[in-house]
Amino acid sequence: MASPTTRSRADSIRVGKSSACGASAFSRNACGGLKNAPARVALGLFPPEVVVQVKALACELPAGRDLPLSRWSVADVAREARRAGIVATISDSTVWRWLNEDAIRPWQHRCWIFPRDPDFAIKAGRILDLYERIWEGRALKADEFVLSADEKTSIQARARIHLTLPSRPGAVMKIEHEYKRCGTWAYLAAMDVHRAKLFGRCEAKSGIVPFERLVAQVMSQSPYNEARCVYLIVDNGSSHRGKPCIARLRERYPRLVVVHGPIHASWLNQIEIYFSILQRKALTPNDFASLQALEERIFGFQNYYESIAEPFEWKYTRRDLNEMLNKMKGFAKSIRKAA
Repeated sequence: MASPTTRSRADSIRVGKSSACGASAFSRNACGGLKNAPARVALGLFPPEVVVQVKALACELPAGRDLPLSRWSVADVAREARRAGIVATISDSTVWRWLNEDAIRPWQHRCWIFPRDPDFAIKAGRILDLYERIWEGRALKADEFVLSADEKTSIQARARIHLTLPSRPGAVMKIEHEYKRCGTWAYLAAMDVHRAKLFGRCEAKSGIVPFERLVAQVMSQSPYNEARCVYLIVDNGSSHRGKPCIARLRERYPRLVVVHGPIHASWLNQIEIYFSILQRKALTPNDFASLQALEERIFGFQNYYESIAEPFEWKYTRRDLNEMLNKMKGFAKSIRKAA
């Protein structure tokens, strides 16, 4: 016969095996889903349909429930689950655990946009082919080059009113919040995507004339001035937009082919990757005593990057593009049905 101590322990375990509504898993009145539940999930046990309903709630927009919220927090989801009668009581940590199982994070958001260029697939495909050294179905020759170009505008030179302090044990770098504006540069750059070769210039502002000075800088140097063909990938910015840009540059440089990307597809332009590296590594935090100091930093980093960089390992192909577009078509249909 078990000792009183043993019996009391068994009884305490049985009492602990109850649902959120208070029913014991060993009770005759307990629902079938709760009977004989494993001990490891007995405490705080909820029926599967409750878990599904709470996850579905987290995937709704709060406005759909007439709440003055733009997005959910874990506490908001738990509170609304109780208010809507999905469950009588539930902790924030339980809701977080359920959402984490399916990587549902309604408190986060990011901007996105549907491709609206009717020739998106054609234009994007040409760029992806060029990254694989293919043009119109044929492999590029050794004396054909692919460059990506764009402008990084409004780079401010901010002179801090107190010195920036470097890191030291137990303390991070400290930079003064207040600053004096010393002017801005527009940094125009082009990169040979297969050689990691960079060309850049700082201009007072962007525009057609400054951009064409960048092109002249590229096309006046070897091997581009004697190449069979140079393919220049650009976006649809006003400095190099459309057929007029193609005509102007082709008249001046017969071996230059301007390749425009689709609208709202700057992520296809590899120079944007370099701009993001420049921003993180050389321009943040922003502490420059003058425009000249900012210019020196930009060109200093450009030279430094060229000395250590290799071409980007670009893995996104036409196949990936087609899969993405097919998914977006299906997503667009689902949104129209929901609307």
